[in-house]
Amino acid sequence: MYNLNDVELDRNLEQSFEPEPTPNRIGWVIAVGIVLAIAGGIGYFYLSNRTPATPEKITAAAPPTTPPATTQPKALVGENIALPPLAETDSIVRELVGQLSSHPTIGSWLATKGLISNFAVVTLNIAEGQAPTTHLRALTPKARFRTTGSGSELAVDPKSYDRYNGFGDAVGGLDATGTARLYLTLKPRILDAYRDLGYPDGDFDRVLERAFGQLLKAPVLDSAPPLRQKTLSFAFADPRIESLSAAQKQFLRMGPRNVQTVQSKLREIAALLELHPGS
Repeated sequence: MYNLNDVELDRNLEQSFEPEPTPNRIGWVIAVGIVLAIAGGIGYFYLSNRTPATPEKITAAAPPTTPPATTQPKALVGENIALPPLAETDSIVRELVGQLSSHPTIGSWLATKGLISNFAVVTLNIAEGQAPTTHLRALTPKARFRTTGSGSELAVDPKSYDRYNGFGDAVGGLDATGTARLYLTLKPRILDAYRDLGYPDGDFDRVLERAFGQLLKAPVLDSAPPLRQKTLSFAFADPRIESLSAAQKQFLRMGPRNVQTVQSKLREIAALLELHPGS
């Protein structure tokens, strides 16, 4: 299930609970840790200008024409800007992300500190199948998680998914090209943050690729999943769902509508960065 060992039943409300202020309670925002931290930038994917060829006038004596070579898109590259040291990058990240979106969810994340370092550690956690720890508290939904039914009929209340619609809309509204391009722009400082985590020679593209893979492999559930009640928490009744990674189970808390929205955006970004999360 969503890793709900971190939640305590609110015994004052029937079939509802209030998450404890513990690190795992923010697992539902794992995807935004990837997208928002690299979001921003200006400009478009570099595509060569392609002018439709004007058909030549063919006469009986004219030799066969050779089809023009197909023009391939140039590689996506980052902005050529001077980056400050890692500890001083929050202001430039806020500026570039602000050019991309004014959504309040994104604004909440930007109000925190250590944005690039936050991105690096959250991405690494997700890549390893773990729910992030204390890095995305600003995005925790205020409404309660709710269930319906009882006993063998106990299930997630679909209305609980609505808590994440704003988040899904914020991610879905991001420009994939701008997001991918700024990742490349900020990559030198992202590598600095990755080194600070103890990976001096690591390839962060592979970390990002694995993190995307975790989220893209999460199933899109076509109905509210049944639950089984534990002493102070819930678990998925379906062992196939319960066996998913902690990152994937937290992701499912967003509901099918938002999971699909986020997954669609991640596929766009992965293609632009030439990542292969399914491999």
